Amino acid sequence: MKRFSPCSLLALAVLGVLCSCRSHPEYDHGHPAKSQDDRVHYLILHYTVLDEAASLKELSEGGVSAHYLVGLGHPPAIYQLVDESRRAFHAGVSEWKGQNNLNYASIGIEVVNRGFTDTPQGRVWAPFPEEQIDALIPLIREIVARHQITPDRVLGHSDIAPQRKQDPGPMFPWKRLAAAGLALWPDEKAVAACRPGFAVRLPDPAWFQRHLALFGYKVPQHGQLDEETRTVVSAFQMRFRPARIDGTPDAETAALLEVLTPTPPASPVPAAPVPAKK
Repeated sequence: MKRFSPCSLLALAVLGVLCSCRSHPEYDHGHPAKSQDDRVHYLILHYTVLDEAASLKELSEGGVSAHYLVGLGHPPAIYQLVDESRRAFHAGVSEWKGQNNLNYASIGIEVVNRGFTDTPQGRVWAPFPEEQIDALIPLIREIVARHQITPDRVLGHSDIAPQRKQDPGPMFPWKRLAAAGLALWPDEKAVAACRPGFAVRLPDPAWFQRHLALFGYKVPQHGQLDEETRTVVSAFQMRFRPARIDGTPDAETAALLEVLTPTPPASPVPAAPVPAKK
């Protein structure tokens, strides 16, 4: 076996480093393209159904994940489980305004909450403690600022997958997020002004389907009030009218939709041409 002197070994090591350096191309970073934006367009909110310890285990070791988990302590712990530059598996089969597979374009936040319990008296939803929301709002504010996420793109899991999911549920304080400038909320005076007209004449199912789709939901457009459509109506009600979420299209739901997605004014009928004088 050939033996190398210490000097020879050092020379070989230096040569290896030099060769390694030369194998990488040099990049010119002086011409950033104007036509670009952030890959993250949405922020999606969830509840976990599990307690904090089980949520942390499932989201860090299981087949689902989220970028952040907000706990229930005093103060609540905030866990970052996935770097924001990477994809987390929190949205599943999902769609909003025609864009699907939202795992690729979103940040997911899971909030520790039991969800609901079905009892003989009906479904009981778990509340979100004030201290937990106090911790959640600054987290959302920081994320949307980093990625320039607009309030109309801060959504619930039930918005992007209404046929499968109910989270974060009707107890989630969307109105409080809206007051902080982080989510949409309709003008309540405008809703009150619209409601009487819709009470006199309620739009047909096709109108509700059209406006729900315009807002962003994936919903049938066949004009029939089927179970799939009622489920989407219920998801919308959970966001904006949580006192009654039975999926029944009514005057208040119509008024909320009208304010959030105004009906465009009808195009004026063109006047008949005046015959030219001979």
